[in-house]
Amino acid sequence: TGSQLREIFDKINNLLSGKSVQSGGRTVSVTQHPQGLDFVHYKLAEKFVNQGEEEVASHHEAAFPIAVVASGIWEIHPRVGELILAHLHKKCPYSVPFYPAFKDGTSLEDYQRMLGYQVKDSKIEQQDNFLKRMSGMIRLYAAIIQLRWPYGNRQGTHPHGLNHGWRWLAQMLNMEPLADVTATLLFDFLEVCGNALMKQYQVQFWKMMLLMREEYFPRIEAITSSGQMGSLMRFKQFLEKCLQQKEIPLPKGSLQPSFWRS
Repeated sequence: TGSQLREIFDKINNLLSGKSVQSGGRTVSVTQHPQGLDFVHYKLAEKFVNQGEEEVASHHEAAFPIAVVASGIWEIHPRVGELILAHLHKKCPYSVPFYPAFKDGTSLEDYQRMLGYQVKDSKIEQQDNFLKRMSGMIRLYAAIIQLRWPYGNRQGTHPHGLNHGWRWLAQMLNMEPLADVTATLLFDFLEVCGNALMKQYQVQFWKMMLLMREEYFPRIEAITSSGQMGSLMRFKQFLEKCLQQKEIPLPKGSLQPSFWRS
């Protein structure tokens, strides 16, 4: 509920502001250790990204409550935002977007880790699990850039707003596509923040959607094998429907004004 989210936000904000907070039956404060605040900045940012990777990956609608808290904390405590980006870029290079190239002398395991795969005991995780985690993180990022904490003073602009989403989309379309990954993440990203981008960029946005369908989609198709068609077809249907209706629907689970009264 909205009231629960406010409680969570206030507790995190109080902790970062140096106030004493109850946690695990103890009273804690970042002033108790000279590096206390640095440690909390780092771990909090890491936890936000982990929630994208775990919670949002399993429940897409969870992106919105997590993102609105992350965005609000980022606005008041910019250091947390910088570290959210750092953790996100490390775990999911596609959020930059960046496709790491294989360099001589790099072991295959290390390279798989650079691509975002989890490697345990020389075993690389299954492709569907990998894509699910990457989707969760991209969805969280797409939610953060469009949401603001509704109780802030809102004097300035969003600390990492929709212009970053526009840039991400443009850069993705300037890169050679990767089978499976590109179609999946473009779909995730547009499903979450396509509506917000459409309202902000209007004609320019629809030009980009046309470019995706006419020029970029065939390039993804050309490198996609028959076993990887699922993500491609889902992306294609989404593009066609949006272009046909000249509308991108609000994402499922987006926070309506009534949510904050709950």
